[in-house]
Amino acid sequence: MLESLLSGTRKLSLWLTWLGGTLIVLSAFLVTLEVFLRKLFNISLGGADEISGYAFGVATAFALSFALFERAHIRVDALIGVLPRKLHPWLNLLGLALLIGFAAVVATMVWGMVADTLQHGSRSITPMRVPLAIPQIPWLFGWILFVATGVLLGLVAIKRWMKGDLDGVQDLIGVKSIDEQIKDESV
Repeated sequence: MLESLLSGTRKLSLWLTWLGGTLIVLSAFLVTLEVFLRKLFNISLGGADEISGYAFGVATAFALSFALFERAHIRVDALIGVLPRKLHPWLNLLGLALLIGFAAVVATMVWGMVADTLQHGSRSITPMRVPLAIPQIPWLFGWILFVATGVLLGLVAIKRWMKGDLDGVQDLIGVKSIDEQIKDESV
């Protein structure tokens, strides 16, 4: 059950990463169009920078979960190679717990901000007057998905560890080996 939920979450996180990437590309086109219109015709679309800022924030939050699946978050792993292999699952779970604990704090703060935005009907202080809930709700969703993904990965890792599958734990939450990094770059 956990493994199938993990598979579905991975697919969702990949889809959201593609959606976030699309937002970034569309923002780049919008900013490029804005620059050309200003340079050639001295007119502005107005708000291209604001929209691209929202897109960047949402895209980043959407990609956090997929980066967790890819083990792409930055970790200080200088000592793990010299420590006994039996300690690796403990250290990897500790690293995951610290990362997800931090993300949970951020998600809680974002939750409060979105609640305030909705309660007060807050809008941006720009000429566009964008209701801030529009970019904040997907941003919050990305953070919540990140926390949920981390918890799910932790549970699956513990389950694999209890079955004695240390390689499975390593493949799920461990630091990528040099060989894995090289293989990923060549694909």
